[in-house]
Amino acid sequence: IHFHRASLWGPLKELWETVDGAVLRRQPESVHLLDLQLKKHKPSFLSLFKNPPKSAEQREKVRKASTEGIAIQGQQGSRLLPEQLLTEAFILSDLFDIGELAALELLLAGEQQQPHFPGLTRGLVAVLLYWDGKLCVANSLRTLIQSRHGKTFTLDLSGELVAFTTRFTDELMSQGLTKRILTLVSEISVTREFERLQKERGLGNEKHRKEKDVVEEYTEDSINSLFSYQSPLSKDDTLALIGHLETVTAQADGSLDSVNMALVMALLYCLDVSFIEQGTEDREDLLQALPLLTERQYVAAVHSRLMDGQSWKLPGLQAVCRLAWALSLRVLSQLPQGSALVEFTEADEALADQALLGDVFLFMKEGMLGCETFAQEEFYIRRLHSLITDFLALMPMKVKQLRNRADEDARLVHMSLQMDSELPSSLRKDLDHLMILIGEFYSRDPFGLELGLEFWCPTESLQHTSLQGSYLGMALQRPPHKQVVLSKFVRQMGDLLPSTLYISYLRMLKGLANGPQCAHYCFSLLKTNGATHSDNIQGVSGSPVSWEHFFHSLMLYHENLRRDLPNPDAAHYRHPPLRGITQRELEGLTSFLQLLTTIITWSENARLALCEHPQWTPVVVMLGLLQCSVPPVLKAELLHCLAAFGKSPEIAASLWQSLEYTQILQTVRAPGQRQAAGIEVELNEIESSCEEYPLTRGFCHLISTLVESSLPVNLGAGLRVPGFQPYLNFLRDSVFLPFPTRAYRRPAEKWEVADSALEVFHKLLRDYEPQPSDFVQEMVELQGEQVPAHKPPGHSIMFHLLNDSPMLALCLSLLEEGVRQLDTYAPFPGKKHLESAVLHCLCLLDLALQKEVVFMDLLRESQASLLVSPLEQLLQGVSPQTRRADHIVSIARYLYHSSSNPEAAFQSAKILRRIANYPNIQIRLVGDFTHDQAVSDKLMAGFVECLDNEEAEEGAEKGDDQQKKVARIRHETQIHILNLLITSLELKTPNLALYLLGYEVKKPVSSTNLQDPGVLGCPRSCLHAILSLLQRGTEKRSGPVLTQQAPHLAELCYQVIYQLCACPDTSGPTMRYLRTSQDFLFSHLQHLPFILPSNQIAALSQMSWLMKTAAIELRVTSLNRQRSHTQRLVSLLLDDQPHTQHTADGESGMEEETRSVSGFLHFDTVSKVRRKLLSVLDAIDFSQDMPELLQLDFFERTQIEQVISNCEHVNEQGHTVCNVKLLHRVLVAEVNALQGMAAIGQRPLLMEEVNSILQQVVDRNRVRRSLSAKRHALQSWRSLVETLLTACPADLIPADDRQLIIRDLLLDLHDKVLSEDAAGELMPIVAGAVFTLTAHLSQSVLSEQQQGVGLEASSGFASIANSALHLILRKLLDFILCTGGGYQRLRAHLYGSLLYYLQIAQKPEEPDTLQTAGKAMWERLTAPEDGFSKLQRENLAIIESYGKSLMEVVCRDACDGHEISRMLALAVLDRILSIDRQNQWLVYVCNSGYLRSLVESLRQDDAALQSLLTPQPPLLKPLYIYESKMALLTRVAKTGQGAVELLRCGLVAQLMECQVFDMVPDSDAHRVMRDPSGFIPSPMDRYRQILLPTLRLFQVILTSTTMNHQQGAAQVLQWLIVHADTIQALLRCHELSMGALQELSLLTGIISKTALPGTNINKHTKLKQTLLLLCLIFFPFHSRLCLSLLSCLVGSERERLLKQAEISAPGDSAERREEMEVAMQQVCANIMEYCQTLLLQSSTQAQFSICLFSPSGSEPAGRDGGRADLSSTLPSMAYSRAPSLGLVLYLLKNSAADFFRFHQSHRQSLSKLQSLDQLPPEELKELCQGLVSGPGGVEKISSVQRSLLAKRRLVQLINNRAKLLALCSYVIETCLFVLWRHLEYYLLHCTPTDPKDSLLPGASLYRSRLTDDSFGGLQASGTQLKSDMVAGFGEALQRKLLEVEGLYSQVRSRYTFIQALVRRIRGLLRQPKISR
Repeated sequence: IHFHRASLWGPLKELWETVDGAVLRRQPESVHLLDLQLKKHKPSFLSLFKNPPKSAEQREKVRKASTEGIAIQGQQGSRLLPEQLLTEAFILSDLFDIGELAALELLLAGEQQQPHFPGLTRGLVAVLLYWDGKLCVANSLRTLIQSRHGKTFTLDLSGELVAFTTRFTDELMSQGLTKRILTLVSEISVTREFERLQKERGLGNEKHRKEKDVVEEYTEDSINSLFSYQSPLSKDDTLALIGHLETVTAQADGSLDSVNMALVMALLYCLDVSFIEQGTEDREDLLQALPLLTERQYVAAVHSRLMDGQSWKLPGLQAVCRLAWALSLRVLSQLPQGSALVEFTEADEALADQALLGDVFLFMKEGMLGCETFAQEEFYIRRLHSLITDFLALMPMKVKQLRNRADEDARLVHMSLQMDSELPSSLRKDLDHLMILIGEFYSRDPFGLELGLEFWCPTESLQHTSLQGSYLGMALQRPPHKQVVLSKFVRQMGDLLPSTLYISYLRMLKGLANGPQCAHYCFSLLKTNGATHSDNIQGVSGSPVSWEHFFHSLMLYHENLRRDLPNPDAAHYRHPPLRGITQRELEGLTSFLQLLTTIITWSENARLALCEHPQWTPVVVMLGLLQCSVPPVLKAELLHCLAAFGKSPEIAASLWQSLEYTQILQTVRAPGQRQAAGIEVELNEIESSCEEYPLTRGFCHLISTLVESSLPVNLGAGLRVPGFQPYLNFLRDSVFLPFPTRAYRRPAEKWEVADSALEVFHKLLRDYEPQPSDFVQEMVELQGEQVPAHKPPGHSIMFHLLNDSPMLALCLSLLEEGVRQLDTYAPFPGKKHLESAVLHCLCLLDLALQKEVVFMDLLRESQASLLVSPLEQLLQGVSPQTRRADHIVSIARYLYHSSSNPEAAFQSAKILRRIANYPNIQIRLVGDFTHDQAVSDKLMAGFVECLDNEEAEEGAEKGDDQQKKVARIRHETQIHILNLLITSLELKTPNLALYLLGYEVKKPVSSTNLQDPGVLGCPRSCLHAILSLLQRGTEKRSGPVLTQQAPHLAELCYQVIYQLCACPDTSGPTMRYLRTSQDFLFSHLQHLPFILPSNQIAALSQMSWLMKTAAIELRVTSLNRQRSHTQRLVSLLLDDQPHTQHTADGESGMEEETRSVSGFLHFDTVSKVRRKLLSVLDAIDFSQDMPELLQLDFFERTQIEQVISNCEHVNEQGHTVCNVKLLHRVLVAEVNALQGMAAIGQRPLLMEEVNSILQQVVDRNRVRRSLSAKRHALQSWRSLVETLLTACPADLIPADDRQLIIRDLLLDLHDKVLSEDAAGELMPIVAGAVFTLTAHLSQSVLSEQQQGVGLEASSGFASIANSALHLILRKLLDFILCTGGGYQRLRAHLYGSLLYYLQIAQKPEEPDTLQTAGKAMWERLTAPEDGFSKLQRENLAIIESYGKSLMEVVCRDACDGHEISRMLALAVLDRILSIDRQNQWLVYVCNSGYLRSLVESLRQDDAALQSLLTPQPPLLKPLYIYESKMALLTRVAKTGQGAVELLRCGLVAQLMECQVFDMVPDSDAHRVMRDPSGFIPSPMDRYRQILLPTLRLFQVILTSTTMNHQQGAAQVLQWLIVHADTIQALLRCHELSMGALQELSLLTGIISKTALPGTNINKHTKLKQTLLLLCLIFFPFHSRLCLSLLSCLVGSERERLLKQAEISAPGDSAERREEMEVAMQQVCANIMEYCQTLLLQSSTQAQFSICLFSPSGSEPAGRDGGRADLSSTLPSMAYSRAPSLGLVLYLLKNSAADFFRFHQSHRQSLSKLQSLDQLPPEELKELCQGLVSGPGGVEKISSVQRSLLAKRRLVQLINNRAKLLALCSYVIETCLFVLWRHLEYYLLHCTPTDPKDSLLPGASLYRSRLTDDSFGGLQASGTQLKSDMVAGFGEALQRKLLEVEGLYSQVRSRYTFIQALVRRIRGLLRQPKISR
């Protein structure tokens, strides 16, 4: 058996879908399928309804299925089925008499389809499927037959298809289809089927019965409307059909049922020859095909059968067939071919007589018009029209006979009335029936065909718009003969009309006046019939059928009856016995009033002409009659007639006043009057006792019409408080509120009354806009006293709806009653009006919810004493009927009836959506909805049914026919439900959306386990409905159908799914479900991009939501390591090879393997396709056409713009749009306010201008929506791209592919954004995307180089060729330039991109192997250019080709603007200057004044920087900008030219003025204020971030301005003097942290470089003096400080510091330690350099040298770790006297030891680097630890990444050691030099000399100190010194020093310096002192 596709249902459903697709939806691909399907299903068509027979063998098979199992098609092995299922299968098999296996299949299919039918068991669903299968066959057959080429209509189909279906249906016909259908019709009976089902319990709940009903009715109906009317049947078929009709009986009310109606029509169309007269172009072909003309036997057979005297079961039906045949014969007799059929055609008269005797017209009216399907088929209507008109046109003599007979009868009646005798029995009423038939038939016009026009012959030319092209438009052309005859009929019948026919004739006219043109003609007829006024005076009466006669009679009645008006004070106000009006007159008046109503309803001209007629004054007369005592029925007709007059606003205004004046509803009580009068009394006393309410309904109808036209404010002014209020009170308190408690003779009338009252409320509330004035109590003067004025009626209704009023209670109970009645699915009287009343109630609630916000806001502001509650809270009240709070549930239950009541469902969805905006109500709603399981299931089913609806259609215009309108309403309902879901999902859980989408609301949401519907009892939820909407068509090439057919709906569906995936609670379950059971994302992404030329905005939004969801999916699958999923999506989005369809489970099958091999061999055959991501980008159009500026003649543009901006609001999607309706109101009010004649004359022009303004605003709104959709789409595209590149595992996209992909994306993005018409609003997003893409490109290229690939490749730099890189650079620079002056923030992204791009050409750090220096200079110069420098050179060339314009933009951004873009612009400048060897940029920056501007801005930064040093700084921005500036200035200073320029700009002077340097924070005080996150640095660190860049800058300036530039040194010295105190404090620093060490190293470096300028100082006398002065003050101080520092940084003290650093910050100790080591060595080196400089500058010979160290050779105490004495000696030693030479010796020793330690470490690291691959993993991990933060960081990194990190760390270590080695060797060299100079001085020249030789006065300080006592005798100290030195400077040390020279200095080319010095010192120490 088939498991899921029952043979009686699945294949038949497919057949219908194919037929429907090919014929009705015209899908091109379906025609081929149709051919296959029809061949396959031909037997089903022929054996309609024959079921597969039962058989014992099948029964046995099924019986064993529970024990032995049963084989299933397409699966191996057999499957056991439960016993229960088999029992049900046998029941089903007996029920429908079908084969057991077929029954079993149906049940299994039923089980699978069950979720679509909530509340039904699988057996009931199987019953539905059985009938649905039958229906599909019937529908297919009907559609095929309709597609034939017929004589009445054709569907515009391709010739090939028509030929094909015609051929197929002909075959069916020839094989006996008709007979089969007729037997079926006689076999099937609905009641019998129902009884069978009832017996077998095959009927479910009411809804199931209803569906059954529809299905069965429809099955038969479609069977029969079968070969409808298309081509005549063959002879046998026709006879068979007649035979069947003979036996037909009527229903209880005398009408035919739909099936027999169809058969009658089929026969009538067989006998139809009226098309011959129409003269269509294919008339000849049709004549050839007509059996009436071609087959004599056909005519003979039909003729004899119809002439047969035997009467049928329905004589009327026989009469109709005979009449039709008679008319066909009459037509044939007039044709040339008809001469052969003379014997038959002569019988037409006789046949017609027989037909008339059979009361043919009466049967047509009762039997045919009474059938409910009659009005639903246009062909029925047209055929009956042709039957009637043919009779009148072809048989004029018969008509004449009828008239004569009628006249005769009228005379007889008249006589018998006069003689009071019995009426004669022989009266025939044929003409009467004919007229009434015409009246009835034409007064219904469901299709708006206006067929009645054929009865009117135009007397004057009618220039009517809808008549173009028809002969009515041209009076000159003669109308067709038939029309002339018909119009003559209408006229002649009215002449000398006998009184018996009067009413019938009026009814006929009423029917023929139905339609805009018909009404006009009828009006003219009645006008011309009347005698002129002058005739009247002479007593000549006109025709009784004329306006003159009608209105004259009305006036007479009025005159007559007015005299009888009773006194209102009479005790009993009852109708006295009527004197004036008999029953017959009443009928005549009623008919006339109905005719009048019809004419003036359709024709406005007639309305105005009659109303303004001076003699007739119809409105006055009618209002007068209403006050007289006439029957309520007549009053109702009068009110309806007045309502029709009230349709014109001109008449309505005066009608209000007349209505008030006549007091039809008493609004003013006379002072002495005891009792009410008017309509209120009639309602309460007369209508209530009669239990009929025509008058009340008529009054409501009148008010409803008048309210729509105009609502007068000052109604009744002067006599009462003016306004509409009394009418509203009457409608509410006397009509609406008591309606449920009144008695009704006709039950339907109850709902009619409610409906008519509610309609008025609805209109009043719809047109009400709350105004501030409504809440202020205004007073009016009435008869000399002040009384409160009435509020607008809308305000009053609003007030009642926002309180717990009886009106609201009744509305809500009406809603409950309505849903209860609908749930029965049974027809009941007044159903239509109940539905309408319910709809009005829902609309009232919706409007109240919509307006309550404004209403309550205004109420609050006005401080009036009204009390109101929000409606959404009132709706949570308890219902008196059910005693539960279920009002909202009742409203929601209307969704369950969306198939029968689409509008109620629509309003219900709208109300729910408004209520859903309130979060507090949502939680209660979830409780109410889920409280009762049965209700909960029903509600869920209702929502799902609305979403699933297949008839919904988007974009059907408002003016379309009913079906389109309903389709649009269904669509809007879906939109509201989706918006409800979207709103709810944003609120906290539990919310409605979660319940409707099938998530857990009682347990945590994330624990939900989503399943396909039906699995584990999971019901079908809205999520399933949304997915099935979206999934339709995804398997075809054209993509999801919904995106094309209903773009807006699709967009919302995608949004719901995105929200579910994005929300943390629902994300897990949703993504799992979409991934596993739906494969949702892949199947949709493969159809991207969606392109909808008609609705670009929706297409973009659909793609946006889909891409955002895809980005989440990629991120989630990457995190969960679901590699195959990620891989599949990535390759779908990024591949540029054409896709092969994967097999279902993603594994490649055999054929793919072989294909991939062949693909490898013929690799050229595969062409490339566009990457999916790029084609999506192509679909986003960057250009945007902007609306033109307004051209205004009357309004002031600025004011209009102001008004427009006042009307703007943010809509649901978050777009700012202008409210067009509000704007329209404002503008129209402005136009209306204009006074004077000129304004009135110009009004049309003003209105035209208003329209152009509105059009402009609509365009603006569209542009805004379009731009925001584009922004959204680009944003989503960007996030998808970024997710692909960032979140997905890097190895999914190989590096070379990755670079090509980024290249393509970058180039495409730039091309789009650089096009002429790209919209500026999209640029920021593009810039952001460019930034990330460039970052990834740079990262990818760098990582590729680190892995050592690509550098040697000839193609260029990396996998991506150089040319591509250059192209990217050019586009990037173009982009920067095209942003012009604005868009500075946007350029920040572009600068970032440029920096990333330039980083690609930066050479990575290389290990310093200490060998490079060995190469000769020549070798270096001739070395080939490496890839980096080549790319860099080319980059620079490109940048320079842009010349000044680019420089201008970058420099301008660097100097002012947004902080981030300034920083990045500064960085870009820095980067370009670093590669600009020709210094073009430097020259530009200097010459254009930007450099000076930057330098001068430092002074302005001072205040901001000072604020940074407060404990809690405001913002760190100024600091970052300052750092960027300093970095740039430092870069400029690196060239000599730049440094000079900086000094010229007064850089140092600016920095001298900055006070921030003196604000050293107190380090201990701020320890408490530490930022816990560590992001904001401590005040001390912030201070260092300000100071260090300045010091670095000075250092660079000092280095660049070489010795011949004193000015640099002098200026820096000045800075040092200005900030002397601070510098002292810093040098005295006690706590040597990392920062302090950096400060020291820089300070000491600067001091050593400024120590003393060179020898040419003597030339500048002035300069010399200042410098001397400086040095006097400064240097002794500094020298002392520096030297004391030295003692801190040597030996064990240094170890202690390093230890301490490790303890304080253990995390980052390795790198930190190395930095500290370097800093300490640097300080030592700087101090020694300082000493050396001082020594050298004092004198070239040792004997004149100044002394820095005291002649004591002992090393500082405590070096063995005696910490205590060290600390005690340090301060005293530091400041009391100069440090000893022993310190230098100590430093020398330490440095030598360090040197070897560092050298060792350097060698190890080098060897590790060379054998990186062989290192054990532990070591790799240890190396990585230095670069990865966090404890588990290393574990997560891939092995490739790990080795890259290890390599980087090793290079870092090697280079760090190389730096240390350089410093150590320098310290060793300077120490030796200082030692040598001092020893030489002390041991050779130490005699007190005269100070005058000395260069520096400062030297005398030292000299004098030497003679001091503290030194003891010099001789003594000399020997002591010598012995100490000999001890210290021993053999071991000397050997070490020479080894240092061998290892290091050789390479560095200072070859024998150490050797020479060691030799000299040895000499000094060995040499005895020579006395002079």
